[in-house]
Amino acid sequence: MLMNKHTLLFGVLVSVFALSACQKQDAKKQPQETEQSSTSTVPEVTLSLQGETEKLRFNLPECDGNRCPEFSVDRLHTNQFVVDEIIDQAILKQLDRILDIGHPSKVIKTKQDQVHQKHESADQQQTSAAIQNNAIKTPAEQMAEQVQPYLNAFLALDQELKNLGASNKINIMVSPKILNAEDPLATVVLNTSSYLGGAHGSSSQTYYNFDLKHQKQVTLDDILMPNQKANLEKLAYQAFKTWVTDAKLAENIADYEQVWKFTLSNNFYLGNNGLILQYSEYEIGPYVVGLPRLEIPYEKLQNIVKKQYLPEKLQAAVATTQVKAQS
Repeated sequence: MLMNKHTLLFGVLVSVFALSACQKQDAKKQPQETEQSSTSTVPEVTLSLQGETEKLRFNLPECDGNRCPEFSVDRLHTNQFVVDEIIDQAILKQLDRILDIGHPSKVIKTKQDQVHQKHESADQQQTSAAIQNNAIKTPAEQMAEQVQPYLNAFLALDQELKNLGASNKINIMVSPKILNAEDPLATVVLNTSSYLGGAHGSSSQTYYNFDLKHQKQVTLDDILMPNQKANLEKLAYQAFKTWVTDAKLAENIADYEQVWKFTLSNNFYLGNNGLILQYSEYEIGPYVVGLPRLEIPYEKLQNIVKKQYLPEKLQAAVATTQVKAQS
């Protein structure tokens, strides 16, 4: 009798132990299954370029009256560091271009410029304390320091013009703006305008396109299918001829191109209805036409522009065409 009781008790203990072991294994499996399930349902994140312009601050000399020079430079502060860096360098390049055009001697020396140059030379041997001091400056403050030499040259030019008896007010404005924030390309336009004396002022619009996923700037060549640039140029030339005719700039294209020859611009962005090619002043027309632009409809670009840069409805059409070509 006692033997049977021991046998029964042993059987119960074995059953309890087996049940407990199964529960532990199930508990271990559950988090893994949950993790796999949650991983497979994570939606793809759409990157977006978000930010705003911030005005750089400078110590301008005191001035009263209507002849005070105006110098305004904005920079772009976004959630994409690569974009900010590229646009900052573009701003400095535009300032160099503007002041070079406005003053052929290019370099206008002042005592303040010379002091700044000495500081630049000393920067090569700067101490760790100076490095730490620079590290706490905001990107806007660091950018303002880089712009300062251009401001010095601008103020020196203003003083030189006044010494010559000029009564006009000179000005420079540079400002970036987010034009398109999301795929297929995020686009920033850099607007500039200036008047540095002379018959009239000058302006420009330059577009910078970015692949946010791969953190890089995208050029016109990057969006084209292999060996298709010549075909794009043909379409752009047709748009050019239509523009000349519609604007009544000449009776025939041959006469017009004796002075204003067609070129393919690399300054572009993806518009709502087509590829926009932006031109500078005097590039394909006289000053009176301003900043010309040519638009090529996406329908004509299905075999020229890469599929991912076309509108979704055309992407489907391109995919269907490719399938038929392979079958």
